[in-house]
Parts: sequence; structure tokens; C-alpha cells
Amino acid sequence: MPTASSPSLGAVTEFTSPAPSGSNTPHLALDANGQVLLSWTQRRPDSTVAIQMSRWNGTAWDSVRTIAENRQFFVNWADFPAITALANGDLAAHWLEREGDKKYAYGVRVVRSTDGGRTWGAPITPHTDGLLAEHGFVSLWPEGESDIGLVWLDGRKSAMPDSTREMTIRAASVSRTGALSREALLDARTCDCCQTGTTATRSGRILVYRDRSEQEIRDIAIVRQTATGWTPSQKVHNDEWHYPGCPVNGPQAASVGDTVVVAWFTGARDTAKVNIARSVDGGATFGPPLRVDDGDPIGRVDVVLDDDANPVVVWLEQRTPTEAEVLARRIVGNSLGETRVLSRTSGARQSGFPRLVRHGNDVVAAWTSVNPLQVHLAQFSLTPNSTR
Repeated sequence: MPTASSPSLGAVTEFTSPAPSGSNTPHLALDANGQVLLSWTQRRPDSTVAIQMSRWNGTAWDSVRTIAENRQFFVNWADFPAITALANGDLAAHWLEREGDKKYAYGVRVVRSTDGGRTWGAPITPHTDGLLAEHGFVSLWPEGESDIGLVWLDGRKSAMPDSTREMTIRAASVSRTGALSREALLDARTCDCCQTGTTATRSGRILVYRDRSEQEIRDIAIVRQTATGWTPSQKVHNDEWHYPGCPVNGPQAASVGDTVVVAWFTGARDTAKVNIARSVDGGATFGPPLRVDDGDPIGRVDVVLDDDANPVVVWLEQRTPTEAEVLARRIVGNSLGETRVLSRTSGARQSGFPRLVRHGNDVVAAWTSVNPLQVHLAQFSLTPNSTR
């Protein structure tokens, strides 16, 4: 009989998605009452796009609500909208919107709902440079009772005269009244288009992202928020992945107390891997990485932790030249549980990034099928041999 420390997971059960055909880029979060929030991008029959959401009430998804529509969205398979819940019950969401006529000139828009997503306030632009450049790959979080914290990749250097074309990473806060504060430069040279990740520890919030050295080493870095501000960046691990381009494959992190687990993809030494590394001091130091994939990963990771801070990781694994699988695995110590196949899919860009959220004793997963294009959902229990 498996124990609570078993790396096994319960059986996977797919359930009805509120996102119809034409949906993609799912994101999952919990509201202040612990209910699951799902947001996605909806491509409509007339070729317009809407950012939509729904809430799981424990037995069914409630009405689909539109966060934004009829705007000049910048739509990208890897840089997608997200939603989060604040401590006071408000919801926050973001999307990307074109600015000017340049191909890669777009900005972040942040909105708030005070009525559960039925209506949304005016969008706020958190970056103050006013330049036609790339701003994206956002992570949102609740800050205090009602503020919105966020981090993004910022390409303002590319629009400055006599400047390098280096991407930077910046953070800021948006108050309930829409006031901006605490905009900070966290790293002056980062990878151009890998997702950011964030989690809150007992010691403070941490951010993870893919760094970029002058020698084109693209390893995972972390910064930590302290009482005196953000710490200098440091490596989660020295993979020493030399890659003269952006792999579009960012890290994610999860925490319980001061235990942090970071999951990421690397191609160092010509070997594709999905790794995890654990910290027990709020992200100040990390142990050696552990490889968790099945041998031929595409990456696109996400991670959640159980009550004992054991990670459950999801990623895409290549199976044939044209087919991939969405896989999940639980890790206890250095013991790898058997992989759970959530779905067969494609390794193409349209299949996007699977996402996870912990919901009590269950994990809810969302991913995108390609033909037809649609968001799918499943859940599996953290209790081994469960049929839920």
C-alpha cells in the first residue's frame, strides 16, 4: 500500500473545459476562496480575439466571462495572458497590446475586477519608458491586501539611441487606485523570450527567469525580495548552456514555507533535460539538480508542491517526429514516480505550455490540443491509486 510519501499519483481524469474550439494559451490560478480560475485566449470565427475566463465552483464551471476584447492584442503562442487573485478578493489579469506600427512594439496592460470577473476596470501600463519596444512575458502576484505585483521582460534598450539590444527584466506594483510604484530594474541582460516564474516563500517573494551572459550562456537565474529590496541575481545551477538564441522555454517555481522547487528546461552539452532543484532557505541556495524527464523532452514546464513540499512537474515530451505527450510526474526526494500521460499532443508551437494548479488534494492541469485548437483540462489526485 503506497504511503503519503509515495511518488505515485492518482489516475488522470479529463473533464469538460469551458473553453470552446479556437481556445489556447491556458493559465490556472486559485481565487481567495480556493476555487480554480482558468483564463485563455479565444479566437472567434470572425478572426477577432478575446481574453476570457471561467471559475470552477467545485462541481462545474461558471459562466464564461470576457476580460478584454476588440483591442490591438499582440497574440503569441509563448507570451500569453494570465490571471491571479488578490487577498481582498479582487482579480487581476494582464495581456499584451500593440503600440505603434513596429512588428515587435507592444506593451503590458493590467486590469482589475472587483466583482469576480463580471466587469473589469481601465487597463494600466506598468512600464513608464513610453518607448516602442517589446514588453512581455509577465508574471503576476498579489502584493499585500490589494496591490498587484508583476515582473516582465523589457526591451526598451532596443528603442534607445546608441544602446545595445539587450533585454532586461523589471518589476513594479499597481495599487487599487491604479497608481504605479516600486518599478525596479532586476537584471540588465536577460534571455529575450523565455517565460518568467514567481512564488512566495516565508522569507519573501522570489522570481526566476532565464539569464543571458555576454558569452551567450543561458542558465536559470533567481532574485529574491527582501526588506531592503531585490537581491542581485544568482544562478539556480550552472548548467553552462551556450545557446546563441532564445530557446523560448522559461522556468517555473513553487514553494511551501521556505522550501522552493524550481523546474526548468536546458539543452546544455547537447542534451535536452527537464531538471528540478530544491532550496530550503527561501531560494538563497539550491541543491544539485535532478533530471525528471523521460529522455527526449521539449520542455515547457510547470510545477506545484504537495503538503510535504514534494514537486509535481508537467512538461512536453517528444514521442515521434510529429507527436508529443503532456506528462506529469511526482518526485519524492530523489525518487521519480511513474509518469502520468495527460494527453497526446503535438510538439508544434501551437500546443503551447501546459499549466498546473494545486486544488486541495488534487492537481488540475490545462493544456492545448492543436487539431482542433482547444484548451483541455484534467485532474489527478495526490493520493496514489485514487480514481479521481
